[in-house]
Amino acid sequence: MKKRFVLTGAMALGLSFGTLAQNPVQVKYANTITAEDLEEHLTFLASDEMKGRDTGSPEGLIAANYLADFYKELGLTGPVDGSYFQQVPLVSSKFEEVSLQIGRNKLVQNEDFVFTGDGDMKKKAKTDLVFLGLVNDENLAKVDVTDKLVGIWAVGERSNNLLNAVMDAGAAGVVIVSMEGQANFDRIANRYKTLSGRGRVGFDSPTSQRPIFMVSSDKMGELFGTSVEELKEAAKSNPESIQPQKATYQVVKSKTELEAYNVLGYLEGTDKKDEVLVISSHYDHVGVSSTGEVFNGADDDGSGTVSVMEIAEAFATAAKEGNRPRRSILFLNVTGEEKGLLGSQHYSENPIFPIANTVNNINIDMVGRIDYEYQEAENKDYVYVIGSEMLSTDLKKINEYNNITYTDLILDYRYDAEDDPNRFYYRSDHYNFAKFNIPVIFFFNGVHDDYHQVTDTVDKIEFPLMTKRAHLIFHTAWDLANRENRTRVNGTNTRGER
Repeated sequence: MKKRFVLTGAMALGLSFGTLAQNPVQVKYANTITAEDLEEHLTFLASDEMKGRDTGSPEGLIAANYLADFYKELGLTGPVDGSYFQQVPLVSSKFEEVSLQIGRNKLVQNEDFVFTGDGDMKKKAKTDLVFLGLVNDENLAKVDVTDKLVGIWAVGERSNNLLNAVMDAGAAGVVIVSMEGQANFDRIANRYKTLSGRGRVGFDSPTSQRPIFMVSSDKMGELFGTSVEELKEAAKSNPESIQPQKATYQVVKSKTELEAYNVLGYLEGTDKKDEVLVISSHYDHVGVSSTGEVFNGADDDGSGTVSVMEIAEAFATAAKEGNRPRRSILFLNVTGEEKGLLGSQHYSENPIFPIANTVNNINIDMVGRIDYEYQEAENKDYVYVIGSEMLSTDLKKINEYNNITYTDLILDYRYDAEDDPNRFYYRSDHYNFAKFNIPVIFFFNGVHDDYHQVTDTVDKIEFPLMTKRAHLIFHTAWDLANRENRTRVNGTNTRGER
């Protein structure tokens, strides 16, 4: 297990790098990254007029064009046959109708239950709701689940495996019981309600008859005319004793193709130009609520996107003045991160430059705010660094060297812990590069009250701190692009599950 600790500048490192002389050329171009420029770009991208830059929306396309025009003006190359756009083949699957009735109890979608599965049915299905509780061979042998809806306890990270076990046993569908309390379920249901009427975005695939519903533990007890405690006890020892309930349900689905793109700006290197450093962010967000409130996404991930833009400008300026990097750099703004890391998945599986020649991915997702952990701290000049030694011990050392030489931020590694319940390493676009054993480093400011809320607005961005973080990322990128040897792949944690 990786240690959970914080490095506070050069003193806390306890390491000797010798005399750390700043490269004045690097400093010159880093200083072109300013709070004023970051704010100017972010004020546009996260404005109300951009309506949350939803994936495949007209405003998302405006954002994509804004980025492409910027890269073109910098003199960067469009690497997709001369274009700055890589189309990502996405569809929006909208569930026009989802109904669930247990006995005489007609459940209300996004109040009594949320729908998380798939399906498309011409007419309503009638069956029994049985309660399995714990998913194991013993309970599956006791309860006949064939062609029935099956109630099970919340299943956490192993959800797919356990859901598959129930479906493989012949179940018609699953009703998951959220055991995190009614208040937490209400928050989940409210989020689904806020986004209701919008489709689920993903890659096109055949529809599977896999109706999966989620209810609170209180609601499940109510449906079976008993208490949560009695259901728990029965699930442990005697699930077959719970009387089945009559169930009627239907799912009606439609699909619409989306116009969605990754945006790419390419700066060719010199003697090591066949090797490529990728610097990424996701530029779209989650759009507008069902009541018309805008999810501006200023921090998530407007902050990362404008940081990539300013870093690109710094490198482009250096190249024009005769300081072109040795390795090539791809500035990559991806789509669909909020929908499941879709744009970065498409790029990594359909790369414009060979994956074997991709030396590193630097991913920037939320770098404009101060999180819960540092709100009351005396020194708030921090950034979370995630994944920097998962695949290469070199990458962490390179970033630390540049930090103590140029920026002296607190580098916080707490989210690298293998038992970290947040699993941030698996939750942003760098992970789709890590899956191909490309050493990655993810810069992140942590979670705050406005995360995924309509209150994630430009006025709350800490621009001086954001600028300092962008400077560190630039210096680390400069080092990676110009050093003699690419970072070794010698880490042990090469794979994981989202």
